[in-house]
Amino acid sequence: MSTTTLQTPGGAFCVRLDGPADAPVLVLSNSLGTTLEMWDAQAARFAQTHRVLRYDTRGHGGSVVSPGPYTFDQLGGDVLALLDALGIERASFCGISMGGFTGLWLGVHAPGRLNHLVVANSAAKIGTAEGWTSRAALVRDTGAAGMAELAASSPGRWFTAAFAAAQPAVVQRAQGWIAGIAPEGYAACCEALAQADLRSAIGGITVPTLLIAGSADPVTTVADAQAMQAAIAGAQLAEVPASHLSNLEAPEAFDAALARFVAPV
Repeated sequence: MSTTTLQTPGGAFCVRLDGPADAPVLVLSNSLGTTLEMWDAQAARFAQTHRVLRYDTRGHGGSVVSPGPYTFDQLGGDVLALLDALGIERASFCGISMGGFTGLWLGVHAPGRLNHLVVANSAAKIGTAEGWTSRAALVRDTGAAGMAELAASSPGRWFTAAFAAAQPAVVQRAQGWIAGIAPEGYAACCEALAQADLRSAIGGITVPTLLIAGSADPVTTVADAQAMQAAIAGAQLAEVPASHLSNLEAPEAFDAALARFVAPV
């Protein structure tokens, strides 16, 4: 496992590569308010079959915190820039929540770079522009204190109450990720989500697509996944027993669905 800083035309990105250099590439893209560490368990498993590329999304973790607002043209373009910098022509892509929306953008705008598209706990439009814009303003106004407040409230959005009670260490680790995010980076990603709506575009996606939904996810619901499945020809849907961060709450079910879908031929 090696973490490195990769320079791209859009800035420097914290990336981690695991697995054989000659294996098919699987890109893992984090959710809003987390880092590439959210994928530790998946990276360990999939490094047996894939070259696993993880990265901190712009504004998060060790990656560039450029001034906002961001757009998904920018966030999706960052993935393409990382692939270019590493000389990777095609990859399978799995993103969760915000990372899942980045995947949808890639499916619409750069299908030739994808072997498989896995969109977990996401939607073609997430939340409301007003909600995201007000959250961005709050974080910009309150800085680190605002991030700490978001960290305190995040378990209710991210995990079921039963999981949070049973696995406090996992919850605390996730709260640590969001508390450490740069306020400007978080706010700028909120602004990208405020403007993001691919509902009229995803019908054009031709990449083999798997949608993963958490049965107890209050943020991006099973119904959101079903709507995407109806729009994307041939899309598969896997429902797992989890809330919003399903790869952390239900790793066995999540990994099994992902493994079946991206298995090398």
